[in-house]
Amino acid sequence: MAHVLVPYEALRSRGITYSKVQLWRLERAGQFPKRVSIGAGRHAWVESELDAFIDRKIAERDAKTAA
Repeated sequence: MAHVLVPYEALRSRGITYSKVQLWRLERAGQFPKRVSIGAGRHAWVESELDAFIDRKIAERDAKTAA
């Protein structure tokens, strides 16, 4: 199975506008997908995990609206 990796610079186009420090905090807290090291000082995220994160956020929003 091929995985598509998304670099930090491409997160904004997906609606994820967190700073690098905030992403690190969220990752550590288990609230955001963990990044993958792709080289010296370079990281990326697995596209399918980002999609699942966004889907969860939408579901949380919908659950609050329905309550």
